[in-house]
Amino acid sequence: MHATAILNPPLAPARRPDPLAELVYPDSDGQPMADNTRQFRYIVMIQGGIAALFAHDPNVFVAGDLLWYPVEGDNTIRAAPDVMVVFGRPPGDRGSYRQWREGGLAPQVVFEVLSPGNTLAEMVRKFQFYDRYGVEEYYIYDPDRGELDGSIRRNGRLESVQRMEGWISPRLSVRFTLLGTDLVLYRPDGRRFETFLELEQRAERLAERLRAMGIDPNDL
Repeated sequence: MHATAILNPPLAPARRPDPLAELVYPDSDGQPMADNTRQFRYIVMIQGGIAALFAHDPNVFVAGDLLWYPVEGDNTIRAAPDVMVVFGRPPGDRGSYRQWREGGLAPQVVFEVLSPGNTLAEMVRKFQFYDRYGVEEYYIYDPDRGELDGSIRRNGRLESVQRMEGWISPRLSVRFTLLGTDLVLYRPDGRRFETFLELEQRAERLAERLRAMGIDPNDL
């Protein structure tokens, strides 16, 4: 072997960077969770009610306004459902829902609460996204018009639910109804989903009863 080869061994080939490792999946799309207080109130009611329903189930993840990335390697394919439910994944904090890190499971149930700013073209794109990436149940509520629509996956595609009044979600076992223009959801035990304000009022009534019994709620 030549001395020069010993003194100057051949360089190892440079490692090529992993494009997937360098790709950033933002936790925010820069859009607000809601455009107005009414829309926000319904989003919180739906998300909170479903979260409470499955609070003791270690295999149900419920989120509101969380970015969902279904395809690894493409951070432009994404959606942020107002509420999404994933059966088969544990609850807990996430910056975004990256499907390849979640056992490949897509959200099975998705809700959208409309605001005046939602356009027809935007809602068509959302439907196409949820249809393509495996959502099983898709519900849309328009609080301004008092309209409720739903779609369920049949034969591999999302198809319209013909009658939403009294409809029971196959996944959630939650019953839908409209009281006037207001969306009301009922748990399997018949109890109605409560708004955040109603929960606060109920908690205050309970606290008042405890005080009347000589018990300080802060000591519990």
